[in-house]
Amino acid sequence: MTDPVETDTAGQKPTSENMPHQAQTPKANDRARADLGAEGGPGTGRWERATLEKLAFATLHEQRLARRWRIFFRLSWLVFVIVLAWFGFQQAEGQADVTSPHTAVVEIKGEIASGTEASAELVLSSVRTAFEDAGAQAVVLLINSPGGSPVQAGIINDEIRRLKVLHQKPVYAVVEESCASAAYYIAVSADSIYVDKASIVGSIGVLMDGFGFTGLMEKLGVERRLMTAGENKGFLDPFSPQTEPQRAYAQTLLNQIHQQFISAVKAGRGERLKETPETFSGLFWSGQQAIELGLADALGSVDFVAREVVKAEEIIDYTRRDNVAERLVKRFGAAVGEAAVQAAKTPAVVR
Repeated sequence: MTDPVETDTAGQKPTSENMPHQAQTPKANDRARADLGAEGGPGTGRWERATLEKLAFATLHEQRLARRWRIFFRLSWLVFVIVLAWFGFQQAEGQADVTSPHTAVVEIKGEIASGTEASAELVLSSVRTAFEDAGAQAVVLLINSPGGSPVQAGIINDEIRRLKVLHQKPVYAVVEESCASAAYYIAVSADSIYVDKASIVGSIGVLMDGFGFTGLMEKLGVERRLMTAGENKGFLDPFSPQTEPQRAYAQTLLNQIHQQFISAVKAGRGERLKETPETFSGLFWSGQQAIELGLADALGSVDFVAREVVKAEEIIDYTRRDNVAERLVKRFGAAVGEAAVQAAKTPAVVR
């Protein structure tokens, strides 16, 4: 016997369609919540599952990208190291001793200064290797430089003269576009100087350059506050006025260095030098004029000197240059604006 079922006033059995929402059974409520979750309502339905799946896939994608970048950078560093090693081996092979007769060439190009490829350190390292090679019949200095530091040039000049006596090998200088100032200081250490008719030769002089900002500071209302222990400690400071005693002292210093330069030229050129009032004035001349003045000996190129003078046509370059690793270190180590800062800290340079 079944329980009686209550009916409404119309005599119909109650259903979910005609029952009030609050009157639904607990199972109906659960089904309703599941349906709402499937359609985007609250709960853990399809929308939540899809969102979680997207987040999981995005995380996996990012992990794959990160792993690929790590592999890429590791391979890049490996290739970088291999290339450096290859260049190192190439440089070592290029500096190997050659015993067959040849003409050794050492390039002196660009500014002559510490830290450049025309520094005394690199030039003399190349020159010593060339002198020590049994196959080198002579050493040719291939020069193309506007000058630079008299200190670096003096070191190179003195050492080349010493090596000539030690190894009993001739040294020839061959000038390309320019051989001026400190470059000519080096050239006079050679037994003979060969030039092109249009080369620039000479500039036997010394200069000290810098800037003075005192007038500009006065107009801008800027006060320089410099404290020193020693009355000349601020000598040549670009932001302080220059006194007459300081100017005279600087000129005496320049004159002394100039005389050292003149002595080196006279010792190197000897009786070939046809001295005039302009010879040591700082003027420069063409290659053709330099020959007439005794500053150079003849017209000639590297090939000409090797073939006609040295009598060893094979030319081997002994020039030591910064390798790839050294250049990269210098580039990474250079700070932006370093030149401007150095200009302010070092107001005067002797050339």
